[in-house]
Amino acid sequence: MPPSVPPPSSPPSPPAHAEPVPPSGATLPTSGAAHRLRVVLLMAGSCLPILGAVLIAPVLPTMQDHFAHVPGATALVPMALTIPALALGLLAPFAGVIVDRLGRKRLLIVATVLYAVFGTAPLWLESLGAIVASRALVGVAEAAIMTCCTTLIGDYYSGRERDRYLAIQTMCASASATAFFVIGGAAGSAGWRTPFWIYAVSLLIAPLMAIGLPKPTTSTGAAAAAEDGVSTDATVTTDTAVAPKRPFPFRRLAGICGLTVFGALVFYTVPVEMAYLLDDLGVTATSVIGPATAIASAATVAGAIIFAKLRGAPGPRLPLVFALCAAGFAVMWLAGSVPLLIAGAVLNCLGTGLLLPSLLTIAMSKLDFADRGRGTGLWTASFFIGQFICPLMLIAAASALGTLAAAVGLLGLASAVVAAGLFLTARRKDAAVVPLPR
Repeated sequence: MPPSVPPPSSPPSPPAHAEPVPPSGATLPTSGAAHRLRVVLLMAGSCLPILGAVLIAPVLPTMQDHFAHVPGATALVPMALTIPALALGLLAPFAGVIVDRLGRKRLLIVATVLYAVFGTAPLWLESLGAIVASRALVGVAEAAIMTCCTTLIGDYYSGRERDRYLAIQTMCASASATAFFVIGGAAGSAGWRTPFWIYAVSLLIAPLMAIGLPKPTTSTGAAAAAEDGVSTDATVTTDTAVAPKRPFPFRRLAGICGLTVFGALVFYTVPVEMAYLLDDLGVTATSVIGPATAIASAATVAGAIIFAKLRGAPGPRLPLVFALCAAGFAVMWLAGSVPLLIAGAVLNCLGTGLLLPSLLTIAMSKLDFADRGRGTGLWTASFFIGQFICPLMLIAAASALGTLAAAVGLLGLASAVVAAGLFLTARRKDAAVVPLPR
């Protein structure tokens, strides 16, 4: 008979990180009804912060009229739209710490419920200041939701499977932005408070998350880390991680997080500024502005689909992706007609559809299970801080250069410089590799 297995209390002879890892990378099934429900829930959760960012945009003028008597309303009403993104960007790193300490699934469910509570608060709040404060709390919930959903994708999947679902996450976010804008406009026809009812949808999602999302375990976390070539230094028994034996790898993430801030500027320029660029060309009809923006959003989705079908690590493709974004900005800068402006926007958005999942995939590949919550929080913070400062940077550049088109051209030049820098850096690294003797 084979020797008996030592009881759990006996110290195992090999260290935990030396245990064999399944070659597939993840222990969770990637087919069947449970898998499909898991993916749908993660994508639905990832769309909630997008809903918070665009849903009330169509009703801002009506809301402005309602609070016209309130001092400072001209600044506070737009802030109701933008402050969730600022709160998300500032608090996502702290959400990442909580994710690693308290667990991904538990925090996700709590945050999804609070999202509905804070999101629907303006339905009964009468003070504009209180409404803005509730919107900031929506951003707090969004920080936890986005960090948890992205972290769980990294926990459940690895390799090409993870790349695929991160690309799908980008696709869902881009498509939902257009859909939520239309839904918010339709609901707003019944009054500026009506769109806030839609935040209650998260109360339907939270119970399904409790049922359909399994807790990540040592095997899922270690498998993803092993496929990425990252060591696993923590022992995980549920969806929480014991404090890692080494400091958090800030230096490993510094470069990709800095690049992500710039990438967010590139990503949000067309969605934020397309209507103003069309207005500068004399186009004010929403019948033209709406379809033009939708075409650009479709190009972002197409770029994410292309990313999901590409093989190999995304790092070597980054210079080409930034160059594609730069080319789109250049066409938009030189455009003297609406068709040419739309063509430039499509070219740029095709690049941004490739850019976002590339940056996120690179960041995830640098993290093991014990660090993944904090690392994802830092990356999420970098992206949403870039989103928040995007219009501010373009306004400042347009004021200095005279036109918004010139500001877009300057951003295109900066994108080209980043592409060249990444290309030269990759060439130097390749040249520094010394082949091992046979």
